[in-house]
Amino acid sequence: MDSSKNKMDSENLYQEQAFTDQSVGSIRQLTPVKADGSVDTNRKILFYGSAQIMTGMGPIPINFELEGTTIGEAANDFSAKSEIAVKETMEELEKMRRDQASQIVVPGKQNPTPGIIT
Repeated sequence: MDSSKNKMDSENLYQEQAFTDQSVGSIRQLTPVKADGSVDTNRKILFYGSAQIMTGMGPIPINFELEGTTIGEAANDFSAKSEIAVKETMEELEKMRRDQASQIVVPGKQNPTPGIIT
């Protein structure tokens, strides 16, 4: 195994904190840090929201970026961004369902084998 592929980028480290309201979802705050562990004030703090939607196949996790410079601002952005992420996820699931349905094999009909002339 090539160890260079698994090397951590010490110039791109973040400290992660998790916040939740214990009902709607959670927010991950990623604070940039230097290689020595001190806060890197030259990079901005990132926020990501997480939630789940229930489907007939079970729960599906959704993740989305949040805007803001504080956890409070990120929490205020959660509702709007989660609605967009849920809508996009549902559209993707519907597309996958349509694609799967179009691949149904009808008995008595065979798909031609590529490269073989009959």
